[in-house]
Amino acid sequence: MVRRGVVPGLALTVALAAVAMALGSLVPVAGGPVFGILTGMVASWALRRRAPAILERCRPGSAVASRHVLQAAIVVMGLGLPLTEVLGVGGAALPVTVGTLGIALGGAWLIGGLLRVHPETRLLIGVGTGICGASAIAAVAAVVRPSQERVAQAMGTIFAFNVLAVLVYPMLGRLLGLSPQGFGLWAGTAINDTSSVVAAAYSFGTEAGRHAVVVKLARSLMIVPICLALATWRHRAGGHGAAPRPSARRAGILRVFPLFIVGFVAASAVAATGVIPASWLPALSWAGTFSITMALAGIGLTLDPAGIRRSGARSLLLGGLLSAGVGATGLLLQSFVGRL
Repeated sequence: MVRRGVVPGLALTVALAAVAMALGSLVPVAGGPVFGILTGMVASWALRRRAPAILERCRPGSAVASRHVLQAAIVVMGLGLPLTEVLGVGGAALPVTVGTLGIALGGAWLIGGLLRVHPETRLLIGVGTGICGASAIAAVAAVVRPSQERVAQAMGTIFAFNVLAVLVYPMLGRLLGLSPQGFGLWAGTAINDTSSVVAAAYSFGTEAGRHAVVVKLARSLMIVPICLALATWRHRAGGHGAAPRPSARRAGILRVFPLFIVGFVAASAVAATGVIPASWLPALSWAGTFSITMALAGIGLTLDPAGIRRSGARSLLLGGLLSAGVGATGLLLQSFVGRL
């Protein structure tokens, strides 16, 4: 049952998504998802100036849309992607995924050190850029336990470049003449947050979007080994205390692991059986795209310019350099393996 407190925000995101889908049909080169985040940002700006009480009332529902509706949309997408295709795409993308992650983490440590960014902030921005944005930051923060100020700095930095990527990547992809599969691989390995990957890739085309979702979810799995490595390092660096029991370690993995990926894989396994009629696929695709647009409108509503400003110039510069480095590395690796 939907809690009454989330209804205003959900209703607003549905209305904004309808407007965004209409605008997307008029300007297909941008698409509904891109207009979703833009309409959310415009609505947030207008409400913050004219009716802040209404914006505050809509926050619970917009938070549900930006997180849970997006995850549900990704599970729905799995119904149109047979598991055999998912495994093939994810495996082929592994060299690019590992390469860009290495650039993000190594660059965060080296460049962040030169910029004199705090080591914890460097780590959070690095994993956010290299894996999956805010989700990776939250997971690593649970292990490393940095100050809330440093978490906020990293979150603001990542969010700023999420929005920029949604607007810039599709234009760059067209200028570079990337194929739908090539752009999907690039977006899935170079853009950090799942919502931004989906928005950018689906604005490039449905095939690019399908490809990017698979690549991005495979990339998200890197949260688990990174967090386990950090937990082991932290325990050894502490130099005292008993090692965590296997049951506690498994519980920690379950807290970190994005459960919607399990739902996506299950839906994809159902699709591989052929039980879903082909006539259902267009409706499922539309429902997935509308849900994504609704989620992005919710993200736009939560935009906090003050939070981005609080990130600080050095953190923003580090995030920008890492984002550019990861994007360029992804293209170079794709060119090397012939996946443009």
